[in-house]
Amino acid sequence: MTAATPGRVLRLAVLAWGLGDLALGRSAAGLAWLVCEALALAAVAVTTLLFVDTSWYLLPFLLGVLFLVAWAGQAVLVYRRAQRVQGAIAPASARSPALTIAWLAVPLLVWATGFWLVAADAATPDAVMDRFVSDWTAAAGGDANAFRGLADDPRELDGAAAAGLDRLMRLCRAGELAEDCSAAPENLLRDVRVRIDPSGETRATAVAELVSFERRPSTILGFIQATELVPVPREPILTVRLVAEPAAMGAVRWTIVNAEPG
Repeated sequence: MTAATPGRVLRLAVLAWGLGDLALGRSAAGLAWLVCEALALAAVAVTTLLFVDTSWYLLPFLLGVLFLVAWAGQAVLVYRRAQRVQGAIAPASARSPALTIAWLAVPLLVWATGFWLVAADAATPDAVMDRFVSDWTAAAGGDANAFRGLADDPRELDGAAAAGLDRLMRLCRAGELAEDCSAAPENLLRDVRVRIDPSGETRATAVAELVSFERRPSTILGFIQATELVPVPREPILTVRLVAEPAAMGAVRWTIVNAEPG
């Protein structure tokens, strides 16, 4: 086997853009692909830093997917060129081309999983309040830095959230919550629901309220009699106000600007 066999060229091209062309002796094309890869990686990195938590969170995700598509595309192109240079399509080997290309599913899974673990957490009021509820549970467990990066003034949010937890603890001691409400911090928030009322395109108010559940009659398919559990608000625990702050290139990033008990 020579250094330019199609299988070897494909494996090199999957390692990095342009390596397959370099193996074929196409130095200019190989270096051009390497430069394109560096520029594409830089573009994905910059757009991710700028937009990953904003309303434009899909932009870096799509750029990342296009980067992986281009990665596979250049590998296929140079593989076919190697076949033509060889003069015939070689018989399939243990290291089949399909299996080699399939390795690109690994960076795709890593990118998609890692991206969605951190993406869009400030893109909408719902996303911000989802983070808040998770951090509220951490604060109930004693984490002093639970709300860091979530609000303009984390100390004000700490105080309001602590007052809301105190109210829930009093209700727990009075026997007005579930029997196991004192067993774990997150149990205090089990019957708390967040309702978001938009106030235009750039402002919203979220109310964390204690609810109880009532069984009410309903129907399935319009004629089968059944019942359903419906949450009924009991009292507000915390009121949170959010605004959409400008981010890069017209995107917005939602943040908490005020919070108060009740």
